[in-house]
Amino acid sequence: MSKGTTFENKCLILSDLWLTYRYDDKFADFVSYNDVGLPLSFVASENIATPSEMGKSIVNETFELLLAAMNITDDPGFEDLDEILVGE
Repeated sequence: MSKGTTFENKCLILSDLWLTYRYDDKFADFVSYNDVGLPLSFVASENIATPSEMGKSIVNETFELLLAAMNITDDPGFEDLDEILVGE
């Protein structure tokens, strides 16, 4: 059974996606829909603030939506965005 991606790595991955691809047309719908989860992930990954339980739920949902958008059905415990985008 897979351990899944840690909350900290979810924040790092989503933060990286937001910073790198927020103006990329390929991610426009995803970024627009996740207008709270992505910046919240950045804030958490940079230790600017600690998300509440509701904030953690939003980050987790945003990560699940990313996996769904990438047609990934199993979460083996991703470490970085490249593993999701490139599959390495």
